[in-house]
Amino acid sequence: MTMPDPRAATSHTGTDASSSPLLRAAIWVAIGALIAAAIVCVVWVLAGSQNGIVGRAFLTILLLVGFAGVAILDAHLAPRRPAWFALASMGSWVAALLIGAVFIWMPERYSWGGFTRFVQFLLVVLILQLALLHLRPYVRAFQRYVTAFTQTVAVVTIALVVGLAALLIVPLVLGEYVDFHDLYWRIVVAVAILAAVGTALIPLVNVLFAPRNGRPTPAHTVYPPPQGQPELLPWPTYIDGVTPLPILPDGSPDWNAYYTGYPTPGAHVVGVPEQRPAVPIGPTGSAEPSPTGYEGYPPPPPLPPVPPLPPRP
Repeated sequence: MTMPDPRAATSHTGTDASSSPLLRAAIWVAIGALIAAAIVCVVWVLAGSQNGIVGRAFLTILLLVGFAGVAILDAHLAPRRPAWFALASMGSWVAALLIGAVFIWMPERYSWGGFTRFVQFLLVVLILQLALLHLRPYVRAFQRYVTAFTQTVAVVTIALVVGLAALLIVPLVLGEYVDFHDLYWRIVVAVAILAAVGTALIPLVNVLFAPRNGRPTPAHTVYPPPQGQPELLPWPTYIDGVTPLPILPDGSPDWNAYYTGYPTPGAHVVGVPEQRPAVPIGPTGSAEPSPTGYEGYPPPPPLPPVPPLPPRP
């Protein structure tokens, strides 16, 4: 037996994601964001104040190097991911890069603002990654059972999750300069509740209606044609070749009647009354000479045909 070439599977997997135009666009967006962030930081260095410029420049270099490393890692992991997820992951890191540049170069209102901004930046990255962590299994669950209802729920829920992430990030970035009213946080709580409801609806629908194997069944799936019915063997008969053997309760032929000429008690006789044998055969009751056998008994029945072995690969 020939084994499949593992290189073929690897190349096929890589072709689906790495050659996707969405992923290529995401990489170019990452390159453009890296260049834009560097240019903006250089402008701030040349035109901004001299307060802490060396430390901010060092943090900017660390931010750009970290973003480049994450972008390279995402590019290597892209063949193992769906194209949309690779694009979303790259977009989240681009957003983290831009927000990090704002945190570094935005003027500070308080003397202890540097440490606070570092913690806020970590919270921003955490919120973005949690949103991605939510979307990956949620889309998988949605693909198990696709209907108009689940599609609408999924689109609305994804929009709510993205909006919730944005609503949580904006106060972290502008909290030093903007006083957010109580109505803003009421909206955040409402969006969070709706996103939680939409997240729970898809698994509940899957429990009720989705196929048990967990795999999506597209509408265009073409199933193989049904196999032909197996060829039925003829029902065995008595030695006369005409009278069928009785049928046992389990549906099998009464081979005992073949040798004795009398049906087994409980067997169903076909075509002849059960009170007398269908064809009296045996050493004393046979009306006609039996074919070759042992002391007048008929020979054993023929064996069923053996199916041919499948061809060896």
